[in-house]
Amino acid sequence: MGGLGQFWQQGDALSHLVALTLLAMSLASWFVILWKTALLWRAVRRVPAGIAAYWAAPSPAQAAAAVQAADPDGLAGLLAATASRLAQPDAAHRWQPHDDRVTRELRDALQLAQRRLQAGHVLLASVGSTAPFVGLFGTVWGIYHALTAIAASGQISVDKVAGPVGETLIMTAAGLAVAIPAVLAYNALSKRARRVQSALEGFAHDLQRLLSAASAAP
Repeated sequence: MGGLGQFWQQGDALSHLVALTLLAMSLASWFVILWKTALLWRAVRRVPAGIAAYWAAPSPAQAAAAVQAADPDGLAGLLAATASRLAQPDAAHRWQPHDDRVTRELRDALQLAQRRLQAGHVLLASVGSTAPFVGLFGTVWGIYHALTAIAASGQISVDKVAGPVGETLIMTAAGLAVAIPAVLAYNALSKRARRVQSALEGFAHDLQRLLSAASAAP
């Protein structure tokens, strides 16, 4: 802590701003990591259970409620509720081809579910790609600031340079410490999100076929 305290005391306003920026990036990325880990951990179990509950329901009228009970997060429920609405006659939309309306509304519901699955991933990708450069900028500025102060004092020696320069390298380490968890989490969460997304896409395709067949039946 003494080294960090000394680094903070020796830094100027720009060094403090860089350090606080890295801290904010770290807090934001860890919030997203913990939130999305919990959300996707539930979704991996609940979405398939919700889809299975839909097909196991005794009637179309009870299917949406069965999905909601099995998948309280509502990812599969978005598609089930849309299908339930599309199965009902709607005079306001009779001028639209039924199959086109089914395709459009199921696509919109699927895209909404996908946005929920992907929420926060852009932040993780941004932190993972920019944090090392933010830390590097802080390092370069800190070294410049340290060398300028040493040159002004007129006492230039290895022992005088090593301490201040070594302390500025903390910024590089901090940038990597912020970026690495964000990159690893982005890859892991994206893989899990794609797994859920694949199940939802298959469900949407099956619902589309079911509704198209029902509309074509005499």
